Amino acid sequence: MLTGKQKRFLRAEAHHLTPIFQVGKGGVNDQMISQLRDVLEARELIKVRILDNCEEDKHEVANALAKGTNAELVQLIGLTVVLYKESRNNKKIVLPKVDKK
Repeated sequence: MLTGKQKRFLRAEAHHLTPIFQVGKGGVNDQMISQLRDVLEARELIKVRILDNCEEDKHEVANALAKGTNAELVQLIGLTVVLYKESRNNKKIVLPKVDKK
């Protein structure tokens, strides 16, 4: 589970990214989830665009993507979803430490 500070950091990191996947009329499917897992392992942080013709609710799509890939939902802004999953082999992003009081 990400803290607010970590989510702010990841939102800033994702700002310059362009969406590399699109969810369209077909919605979320197993093949898309499989491809997203591979990309998350390589990149850790990605954006996914939900197209206007998608028949599912954007919140349902975002949660399905996060749950299917075991990733953290960083942000859903408009029709753009930002997902983060720590890579096992290609760790690039160092999250801010959690403050313990």
